[in-house]
Amino acid sequence: MTSRSYRTLGVLFLAPAWPIVLAGIAWGALALWFDGPAAPWLAGTVAGAFAVSCLLLLGLHRPVWRALLGAMAAVLLLAVWWSWIPASNDRDWSPDVARLPRATFRGNVVTIENLRNFDYRSETEYTERWETRSYDLGRLQGADLFLSFWGPTLIAHTIASWEFEDGPPLAISIETRKERGETYSAVRGFFRQYEVYYVVADERDVVRLRTNFRGERTYLYRLRMPAAQARAVLHEYLEEVNRLAERPRWYNALTHNCTVAIRKHAQAVSAGRPFDWRILANGRLDELGYERGQIDTSLPFAELKARSDITEKAKAADKASDFSQRIREGLLPGAGVRQ
Repeated sequence: MTSRSYRTLGVLFLAPAWPIVLAGIAWGALALWFDGPAAPWLAGTVAGAFAVSCLLLLGLHRPVWRALLGAMAAVLLLAVWWSWIPASNDRDWSPDVARLPRATFRGNVVTIENLRNFDYRSETEYTERWETRSYDLGRLQGADLFLSFWGPTLIAHTIASWEFEDGPPLAISIETRKERGETYSAVRGFFRQYEVYYVVADERDVVRLRTNFRGERTYLYRLRMPAAQARAVLHEYLEEVNRLAERPRWYNALTHNCTVAIRKHAQAVSAGRPFDWRILANGRLDELGYERGQIDTSLPFAELKARSDITEKAKAADKASDFSQRIREGLLPGAGVRQ
């Protein structure tokens, strides 16, 4: 082969590496910007210097394969640093996530401390109510799933809830733990900006907050899940609640969000199913559950979805003590069959 042929083969061989390296450089610059020095001007300077240095290396150094390896090595070193940034439970937290819930098991009874049951006047004005409640897991009937939409219909917030024979449902919403005055950013959610927080709450708190004060459209689907399996999933959730109280973890909008975490807990008790793209585009999670028979299938999906919209019922129920019962009115009995 001629030297020109070798060069051509080299270009073809290296071609797939370029987008990977360039994506790595972009990620590294953003990681330094968001998770680097606290001073914004310094973080921007360091991030810019990293990106420019890597691009100059790629543009000026020869042979090209060495330049690519050098840039990738820089990205990998940065990734090692980034992976060691510690999460913390010791910050000036927003009041609605200030207290960490804990669960204590004694036989079939679980007692939960710092269960949230706030009385809201607006999204940001509320009377704090942190409660201690006990639940008899032997009286657990099944599990439900809420999908709440704040904008784009491809993405939703998911809330799991467990129903009991002798008491109100127990809801758990996996969210970001924001510091006082901090707001959520979808871009920052991919970096080490927020710790993960399990809001263990009354449905009147986490559901009413979304429907009545945030203007979100919310759907309730009653899962076709044996009570024993629902019990095991709840136990796994509460074990994670206790682990987070001892060892905080970072939230990540891709790898550790509200829906991915639900799947992880289900898999931990052998209740998971094969991965599907709708687990990430979770606004279509109800469609996936319908296809897999995990929710009621006695009606066409469009009709089931219309019946599962509890937004107006939640607004009407508002502060009512029977909030959870009222938002379930009109749901088909078949939708609640635990199989």
